[in-house]
Amino acid sequence: MSGVGFTRARSIGPVIQAVEASGGSVARVFRRAALPASLVDEPDRPVLLRDQFRLLTCAAREIGDDALPARLSVDSGLQGLGPLGLRVAAAPTLRHAIERAHALTPKLLQTATWTGLTVRGPLAQYGYAVTELIGIGRQENEILALGYLLGVVRHFMGPSWQPTRAIVTGGALPGRLTIEAVLGCPITLGPHAGLIFPVDILNAINPGPLSDLEPDEAAPIPDPIDWAACLTELLRAGEPSGPPKLDRLCDRLGLTRRTLQRRLEAQGTSFAKIRGQVLITRAEALLRTPGLPIGEIAYQLGYSDPAHFSRAFRQATGQSPRAAARTLP
Repeated sequence: MSGVGFTRARSIGPVIQAVEASGGSVARVFRRAALPASLVDEPDRPVLLRDQFRLLTCAAREIGDDALPARLSVDSGLQGLGPLGLRVAAAPTLRHAIERAHALTPKLLQTATWTGLTVRGPLAQYGYAVTELIGIGRQENEILALGYLLGVVRHFMGPSWQPTRAIVTGGALPGRLTIEAVLGCPITLGPHAGLIFPVDILNAINPGPLSDLEPDEAAPIPDPIDWAACLTELLRAGEPSGPPKLDRLCDRLGLTRRTLQRRLEAQGTSFAKIRGQVLITRAEALLRTPGLPIGEIAYQLGYSDPAHFSRAFRQATGQSPRAAARTLP
């Protein structure tokens, strides 16, 4: 069974900073991507991979910079990968780092994704592929990923190291020369994205001391076929136009309404149950804030009318928000 990919929202902040620095409209980017601007405040929140594709594409078009994805990842390097970057940077050799990234990427950063190593004679390819069928923004996402792969290798080989070449999928690459200048190597088109370099550098030793790794505290990435968990994350993130509607969520997940309902039933739950659980969790956290008006809580949860929020909360809990606030610890 195919699933839906998620990634961390940590790339959204740098995207917005780049748009602002270039004089673009951040509001227009989020509006065209149909995403809530609040995502920028939670870098470790899981977001749909296809949403990240769309946001990155909208941002690049907003400022007219085809090389934006490459600039973002090259500038941020391993640090931009968060906990995954710390783990990879602690590997003893480059080969171990690539193997570690392959094993940990689905857990710490991104699902529906493959990264790995292919060796053919004297050359190695550090490859990247998204396994979910997503059309819009795929090439931009690959270019973003190539910058991060470059950061992995440069951690071991030094900041001036350059690959033999890079590969991007697709029939054409707008802005190729500019992107090549950012990545520091020629780019060719092919069936599998990745970096090509001499195989002997795989034994490069980590030049820095191995880090003491702290436990991973970020929220787990949903399993691609755990539809209840995937739906929960989308409901937590919200929509720019208010509380998410079922049909809109089905569109974002690439499923029909009936298919999603059937898969939730197989997990012993339903859209109404999950929506109620998410509403209660978010609302109770806000109700614990001293002096925060019900109207403001409703607004933060995406309701334009506090009465609609109160009605939804009562349906989910059996009591009004004010009554619940008096009993919360």
